[in-house]
Parts: sequence; structure tokens; C-alpha cells
Amino acid sequence: MKVVAFNGSPRKEGNTSRLVGHVLEELEKEGIETEIVQLGGNAVRGCTACMKCFDKKDKRCVIENDIINECIEKMIEADGIIIATPTYFADLSAETKALIERAGFVGKANGELFKRKVGAAVVAVRRAGGIHAFDSINHFFTISEMIIPGSSYWNVGLGLMPGDVDSDGEGVQTMETLGQNMAWLLNKITD
Repeated sequence: MKVVAFNGSPRKEGNTSRLVGHVLEELEKEGIETEIVQLGGNAVRGCTACMKCFDKKDKRCVIENDIINECIEKMIEADGIIIATPTYFADLSAETKALIERAGFVGKANGELFKRKVGAAVVAVRRAGGIHAFDSINHFFTISEMIIPGSSYWNVGLGLMPGDVDSDGEGVQTMETLGQNMAWLLNKITD
């Protein structure tokens, strides 16, 4: 089994990545292979609504000059998908939104590519707006017919400067519980 995580923050070692790390540690304890893809900081664009993915049905977006198709391939291969974002103006990072838009259309155009995969949202926030970002990612998972594990609270960690989330005990515990629940669910699905 494999879980791929997408870090939508341009800070490769920032709070978003640190939160994902807590989830991945728990998955790895259960023998699940993990990978983190640095999405944030890459020049990506959103969907252009050209609808060519519905014509071609080749599991790819026609925009070829960025990493989104590589991300889509990793999503197809994975059993579980984590999408993680910092909170920017009470919403997702632009890179995270671009991944959701383009992967979402490609998934739909090709017969629900992500159906019944396990999906988890992880959000880093300074103060407010994190729940909106969390909801936006979960909307992608539900419209993609994915299965979402719960945790002990919403999957949000508080912090501003890199490393601040490590002081958010409840946030760290939420991520650890999320990893445990995601591992349990993945194991049940593959039984």
C-alpha cells in the first residue's frame, strides 16, 4: 500500500510539511509506504475549462508545462492521498487549488480515477480560515467518490513561523490520530 502527500506550501520545511510528517510517521509504523511531493512553490496554473481531458481520456491534463500530470500519475498509483495546504486569505494555496481543479477534471473525465481511494486533508493556519481550506479539500475528495477518515478534531495545526505547529499539542495529536485512522482504513479496505 502507498500514500502520497502533496505539500501545497512553498515552504518545503514549513508548518504544512511538519503536520504531514506526523501523519506519515503513523502510516509508516503500519508498514504503509509514503511519499511527499513538493507542490507549493512550483509554477502551476488552474484548469482552463478546455474540456480536452474529456475528449482524450488519457488520464492527463493537456497543460504539459508543469508538475500536475506527474501529480495525477502519483494519485492514480496511490491507495491514499493527502492534500496539505497552508491557509492563505482563508483558503487554499493557489498550487493546491490548481491540483484539485485539474486532477478533479481528469479524474472525472476518465471514469472516476480516484474512486474509493482514501483521502485526507491537512491544513496549517495562523489564526482563522483553516476550516474553509479543510472543507475545500474534502469537497474534492467527496466529489471524487473517495473515502475520508476522521480524526480527533479537524485536521488543522496552528502556527505562523516554520516549526510553530510543533507547539500545538492538539494539532500534533490530531495528525497522529489521522495517520492511525488512515492506516486502519487502508488495511480494512485491502483485506
